[in-house]
Amino acid sequence: MLTEERYATILRILEEKKAVTVLDLTKALDASESTVRRDLTALHKSGRLYKVYGGATSIDNNYSSAEEDMKTKSDLFPEEKIAIARKAASLIKRKDFVYIDAGSTTLRMIDFITETSAVYVTNGLPHASRLSAKGFKVFILGGELKAVTEAVVGTEALNNLRSYNFTKGFFGTNGISTKSGFSTPDSSEGIIKGAALSRCTHAFVLADRSKFNKISPITFANISSASIITGRLEDKKYRDYTTIIEGDL
Repeated sequence: MLTEERYATILRILEEKKAVTVLDLTKALDASESTVRRDLTALHKSGRLYKVYGGATSIDNNYSSAEEDMKTKSDLFPEEKIAIARKAASLIKRKDFVYIDAGSTTLRMIDFITETSAVYVTNGLPHASRLSAKGFKVFILGGELKAVTEAVVGTEALNNLRSYNFTKGFFGTNGISTKSGFSTPDSSEGIIKGAALSRCTHAFVLADRSKFNKISPITFANISSASIITGRLEDKKYRDYTTIIEGDL
């Protein structure tokens, strides 16, 4: 099969399925894995699909306004999230004043935090509980509790943030895009994320592979405003826009 024929077949499969694995394509094209990966790289560079870890997604499959609950989020890519969480926790040093955003991966990082001399602020209800249980000094923002993500949001939370100046902040995100930055489905959470991130000397976004090349309705920060901690970076173009810190998988 000629190269352009393979390209056409890959794009037709993506049009039908929206996502496809390398293994599926090797069978459909009767081609080697290395050939399929080269094809996906070429199509990604030409803007005709998004190459992701282990396969590809269609261009029109990168926008999502859905917000999963904490349990669903926690079950996605658990090994990668553990690597990310461990790396994030290792960045906390003596006397840091730390903001920890609500989210499933930021919650995991608390298991690996050992710095007892740091002070912690969070808008995550389970985050505050877990930090307190470990004996850390922790403050929780006041305001409205959003049930699905267990995050504190609203005007009162925003007013609380205006009193703080953080040395480091760790944030979750639903989407990362070179065009749309860091994004989230909910405006109330986006406002708190953006306000907290702007008050950090050093900001870090914790993101597994599923978050890249995805866009949610509300952008809360530009991609250059924070370093990204991830498990393994598949799309190297992000290195041109921000610092990438990779966890050990």
